[in-house]
Amino acid sequence: MQKKTNFRKPQGSKNFKRPNRGKQQRPNKRFDDGDKHVIITIKRLGINGEGIGYYKRKIIFIPGALPGEVVVAKIVTDHPQYLEGELVRVKEASLQRVPFPKGVDPRIGGLELAHLSYEGQLEFKRDNVLSALEKYHPRGYKNYKVKKTIPAPSEWHYRNKASYQIEKENHKVSLGLYAPNSHELIDLPEMPTQNEDTQKVERAIRDLIIRLHVPVANRRRKFDGVKTVVVRQSEATKEIQVTLITVGHKLENLLKLADAIFELDHVVSVFQNETDWQNPQVWGNKTTKLLGKKQITEEIMGKKFGLSPRAFFQLNPVQTATLYSEALKLLTLTPDMTLIDAYAGVGTLGILAADQVKQVIGIESIPEAVVDAQNNVSLNHLNNASYLQGSVERVLPQLKNDGVKIDALIVDPPRTGLAKSLIKTLLDVKPESFVYISCNPSTLAQDLVLLTEAYDVRVIENVDMLPQTPRCECIAKLTLRK
Repeated sequence: MQKKTNFRKPQGSKNFKRPNRGKQQRPNKRFDDGDKHVIITIKRLGINGEGIGYYKRKIIFIPGALPGEVVVAKIVTDHPQYLEGELVRVKEASLQRVPFPKGVDPRIGGLELAHLSYEGQLEFKRDNVLSALEKYHPRGYKNYKVKKTIPAPSEWHYRNKASYQIEKENHKVSLGLYAPNSHELIDLPEMPTQNEDTQKVERAIRDLIIRLHVPVANRRRKFDGVKTVVVRQSEATKEIQVTLITVGHKLENLLKLADAIFELDHVVSVFQNETDWQNPQVWGNKTTKLLGKKQITEEIMGKKFGLSPRAFFQLNPVQTATLYSEALKLLTLTPDMTLIDAYAGVGTLGILAADQVKQVIGIESIPEAVVDAQNNVSLNHLNNASYLQGSVERVLPQLKNDGVKIDALIVDPPRTGLAKSLIKTLLDVKPESFVYISCNPSTLAQDLVLLTEAYDVRVIENVDMLPQTPRCECIAKLTLRK
C-alpha cells in the first residue's frame, strides 16, 4: 500500500536541532555491518531533505526516505541526541516517490530530492519556510502570506557552472564531486542538473589532462598539480569560461592544456587560479588569464553583466530573472527614491533597478566584485548607480550621516544571514521599503525576530532556483511600522 506524503512536522519535534558535535558529552557509537536492520515509519523531511522518523523514542535521519513511507534502514551512527541511518529498502512507498536518475551515484550532493516528485519538492520548500517561522516565532508570523513556491522552467540541466574536483589514484583519474562529509571523490560522467555544454567541457578537460600528462594535485602526498576544474557558461551568449585551480604555479604541460581547452566548443577564455594546501577554500587569491577574454557576458532582464572567474552569479540564470523581478516588484520603487543594494556582488540587483529610481548605491566588501560592479554600470551606460567597498554595517551609517536619504533597501546575504550589528544598523537607519532575499529560511526567520521590532512582514515569496535539491530562495517584503 502506498502512503500519501506529508511534509508537516509532527508534534513535539518542531524545535529539534542537531547539536554541535563539538559539544557532545560522549563519543558517537559507530554501528558495524552486523547490526540488525530496523523498520522505520518516516514522519517528515528534514531541512536537508533527509527522511525523519523515530527508533526507540530517538530521532533518526535517513537520506533517501520520504514522509509516509515505511522503510528498512540500518543505523550507522549513534549520536547522543539522534541517530543516522542508511536506507536499505522501501517497504511501503510514497505516492510522490519517483525513479532516481540512472547512472548517478545517489550519495552525490545536489540530488538530495531527486527521488521526490517535483510537485512534492515545491511543497517541501514552502513548508521549510513555514517550519522556520513556527520555530523562531517572529512577530506576527501567523499572519504572514507565504506564497506557493514558483517552479523553475527546467527541472534538469539548469546549472550553468560546474566546479569539479580531480584526483589521480592508481593511474585512474576521477573528476566529480565528493560524497557528503567525506573525502571520497565520486566520478561524474553524467550530472543531470548540469548544463550539457559545461558537462561536456568538464569531461573533455579530464581526457586532455590524461592525454597531455598534466600533473594532478595529491593532498595526501602533497604533490603539485591541477586540483579543481571550474567551467561556467553564459546563458545569453553561450560563451564558456574555464578556470584551472592549481596547487603550484609552473606545471608541466599546463600551457599545452590551456591551448587544447581553448579549442573546445564555446570556450572563450582559460584562467589559472593558484591555491595551496593550507587554504581551506576552493579558490586561491591569485588568478591569471592564460588565454582569451577577460570576462564572459551574461544578460538578465535586458541588462548585461561581465563575469570574471570569481564573480558570484546565480547558478540558474533563467530562473534568476524570475527571482530578481519578483524582488523588485515587492520593493515598489518610484522615480524619486534612493535604493541601497547591500551585499551587491557584481551589481546585479541595483543595475536592474536603476531605471526605476533616482539613485542606486551598492555596498560590497569584496574589492574584485566592486570593480566588476563598476564595470557593469559602464557596460549598461548608467549614470545613476555607484558601488562602494566596505561592510554594510559600516557604510550604511556613513551614508545616513552624509545626508543620503535611504528610501529603499534590498539585502541578499550569504546563508549565515545578517550580522547582529547590521540588524542594529538597519533598525537605526529604518529604510521605508525593505526586501530581504534569503537562501536559508532558518536564518531568515531568526533575523526577522529582531527586524520585526520595527517592521511588519507583508509577504514571503518562494522561488525554486535549484530543483532536485532542498535549497530555495525566499523573498521577504518588510514595511516600516508607523
